[in-house]
Amino acid sequence: MLGLVLALPMLVALIYRESCAGGFALSMLVATIVGGAVWLSFRRYREEINLKEGLFIVAGAWFFACLFGALPFYFCGVFDNFTDCFFETCSGFTTTGATVLTDIEAQQKGILFWRSFTHWLGGMGIIVLSIAILPLIGVGGMQLFRAEVPGPTADKIKPRIAETARILWLVYVGLSVFETLLLMLGGMDFFDALCHTFGTMATGGFSTKNASIGHYDSSYIHYVIAIFMFLAGVNFALHFAAVRGNFKAYLKDNEFRIYTSIIVVMTIMGSLVLIFQTDKSVSVSIRDTFFQIVAFITTTGYSTSDYELWPFGGQILLLILMFVGGSTGSTGGGVKVMRHVLMFKQAYNELYMLVHPHAVRVIKYGKTTVSPAVMRSIWSFLFLYLFLFALASIIMGMLGHDPLTATTTVASAIGNIGPGFGHIGPTENYAHFGVAAKWLLSMCMLIGRLEVYTVVILFAPAFWRK
Repeated sequence: MLGLVLALPMLVALIYRESCAGGFALSMLVATIVGGAVWLSFRRYREEINLKEGLFIVAGAWFFACLFGALPFYFCGVFDNFTDCFFETCSGFTTTGATVLTDIEAQQKGILFWRSFTHWLGGMGIIVLSIAILPLIGVGGMQLFRAEVPGPTADKIKPRIAETARILWLVYVGLSVFETLLLMLGGMDFFDALCHTFGTMATGGFSTKNASIGHYDSSYIHYVIAIFMFLAGVNFALHFAAVRGNFKAYLKDNEFRIYTSIIVVMTIMGSLVLIFQTDKSVSVSIRDTFFQIVAFITTTGYSTSDYELWPFGGQILLLILMFVGGSTGSTGGGVKVMRHVLMFKQAYNELYMLVHPHAVRVIKYGKTTVSPAVMRSIWSFLFLYLFLFALASIIMGMLGHDPLTATTTVASAIGNIGPGFGHIGPTENYAHFGVAAKWLLSMCMLIGRLEVYTVVILFAPAFWRK
């Protein structure tokens, strides 16, 4: 399938009469031959896939998608080593948006289209994974979807995952078409509008411009992209409910209300910091703050200004949001709002029990009673997330990076954000990192994108025992 998909960027290269068309053709050939050989070898296998095989397939599919998706960068001569090719592709498919390109605007259109298109494919992949598959195996509280979310979950709308995926594709494509048209109305040409839509709807962050969205001196474009980043950070099951005419689903959803409240409160706080501590006008302060707050909480990573020049109060808000993430069932990465809500409720219950030790209290999410098993999975997820963050940060420090760069780089990678602080700010990139750091960060991207458990479980000895 990846080999067939590569026909699109090859077509773009042919339309613009670019030399990279040959690189895409060769990549198509390699991916199709290898994939076809594997498919032919196992096409007669008809046994039911069990849970362990399913987890292995999911993790393996994403890794090999990154591996073969890196071939166009290699064959087209974009990078002189395969590490950079893999890093750029992994960043694309995991919707991270971290780049090792030093001059984006100097690249051919076919290459720019492919790197943005990997966002769009990866974003849809994670929606299907998080709504149709992960709830069935209970990854970190995902199973709450089956009882709480009014949308295309496996046991409430359609019993078949394939049908659920089709419904989600329609919503995803519909929003993408709508955003592309709005951006074109704002003055973007079709190519740039399409590529930025790919980055927005997937909460990825790859841009066709060196200055990201800051290249466009247009409040209209900034607000259009910010609004669609906000929508991409919302549970797509709610969008499906809205398409069916149930707009009240948004207001009834506990996670959506808290997600929106965080953005509103953070925007107000950040705007006040910029208004009183910089020479920015009120309108520009509100616009830039709203854009960056949404870009960070949804883990998109686009930028309209150099936030490293903001006062410390504004920067700390963005730093906090690196550990929040979007809604569950969205294209956003990170820990997710739902998990934070449940952890706060658990913490409050523990405090209450200290005062009233004989009280009997249950944790509820909306109208759903959350079982102890779900809470255990969420706390385990958080522990693994923070443990891997700490371990990778230590390794980055040992590779010679300063504490701010080391920690925010790992937080950005595992949270699928893209930019960070230190040497990976909005005006910098990842090209200066060494080979070991790039492979480490690539693995962090995959681990974060696949909700930690799906990858980490492969390293558990029990997983390989019969």
